[in-house]
Amino acid sequence: MITNESDLPPRLGSLTFHGPLSEARATRMIERLAAAEPADVLDIGCGWGELLLRVLEAAPAAKGAGLDINAEDLARGRALAEERGLADRVAFVEESALGTDRGPVDAILCLGSSHALCDPELPHDPAVALRELRRLVRPGGRVVLGEGFWERVPTEADLAGMWPGARAEDHFTLGGLVDLAIEAGFRPAWIETASADEWEEFESGYRYDTEVWLATHPDHPLADETRERVDRQRSTWVNGYRGILGITYLTLVAVA
Repeated sequence: MITNESDLPPRLGSLTFHGPLSEARATRMIERLAAAEPADVLDIGCGWGELLLRVLEAAPAAKGAGLDINAEDLARGRALAEERGLADRVAFVEESALGTDRGPVDAILCLGSSHALCDPELPHDPAVALRELRRLVRPGGRVVLGEGFWERVPTEADLAGMWPGARAEDHFTLGGLVDLAIEAGFRPAWIETASADEWEEFESGYRYDTEVWLATHPDHPLADETRERVDRQRSTWVNGYRGILGITYLTLVAVA
């Protein structure tokens, strides 16, 4: 089957950040990071690196590196860096973060990407990711970790509506995550969680372009498989983890 790429829906074009993160919350995070005057910033699972670029704008002496395995997102990040005059201060690198030697640095961003620090053959373990983050940051350095947690422990009925194979063991509670961070050698300087509005903005923005495309291209050769994928994604949210799965943003300081 031959299709014209210009006929396909844009990928995540309606999202500023690849996660439930508002402009206001991002600004506060950036201000706290920039106040520490980092010399180098590492973004793990950076996507197109919007938050990384904003940190570099707020900390003009800093240089940054963003790691991801999605070439399309990285290309978007490089284009954004060029537009903002930051291309000489940031590198977007297509590589795995597993076992990376790109530390130690003064600041790390790891939002929704801690799995990139863990063995993909094993169940995701935030404790392992936190120990890796501590290895990669200098004493006194900052880490902003965005991590999923259970707002309440899900029932079997809740889990049945989520992603395939969802288990109660997939996430910790918020208190459990904070305890793991302390055990890994951090102090939790700031603890915050995504609001319902941030979740709705993200979830709707994630599918917006594709939903509009489906409405205007109902007979496209790829419409059926795209519709099935998007309907499945949306259902796991509205019929599954909505109000149960939370995202916390932990600003952590590495203990000397």
